[in-house]
Amino acid sequence: MIRAFLAVELSQSLRTDLATVQQELKRSLEEKMQGGTRISWAQPASIHLTLKFLGDMDEQVIDPLRAALEEAIGSQVAVTVPLERLGAFPFPQAPRVLWVGPLEKWEKGTDAKRVVEIHDSLEQVCEGLHFLRETRPFSPHLTLARIKMGERHVGAALAKSGMLDLPVSVGSFAIESVVLMQSELKPTGSVYTKLWDVRLRG
Repeated sequence: MIRAFLAVELSQSLRTDLATVQQELKRSLEEKMQGGTRISWAQPASIHLTLKFLGDMDEQVIDPLRAALEEAIGSQVAVTVPLERLGAFPFPQAPRVLWVGPLEKWEKGTDAKRVVEIHDSLEQVCEGLHFLRETRPFSPHLTLARIKMGERHVGAALAKSGMLDLPVSVGSFAIESVVLMQSELKPTGSVYTKLWDVRLRG
């Protein structure tokens, strides 16, 4: 058994830019934060777009999953996702996750629909191999930090900083291939190993 997920990898230059955004966000929050908070910042080198968390999977499924994905998404066209705003899940007043992603306007457009179609194809393939289907709607965002303690303190600091209202221009990334990543939990954090990737068309 291996612990695995499907993802989109990012370029090194984008990860460098994301690290800069993280530092600005961290500095802005620390200036306005009260005590009693614990924030886990994502390591820039391991930031990626998670498409589907598979959990513990049998190694015998690795090749059938690849073959089924090649058939399902190999003919789909690559899509570019712009990173233009900071956000918080589930809501800014008491966030558990801080992220960077596209504007709401983009999420209502054609490219966003194509991303959802790619994700739906991927979900159907996984369901056919007995993985549970995700019920929440898919949103292409990159996680910058997870709040482990003191969500309301972080929410108050976010409101004071005004960071969520400011435009950010980190660039963009293309969904042009889907990668199967193995995730190994180590004392220093998760270590990711790429097992294969399936490319989209053009």
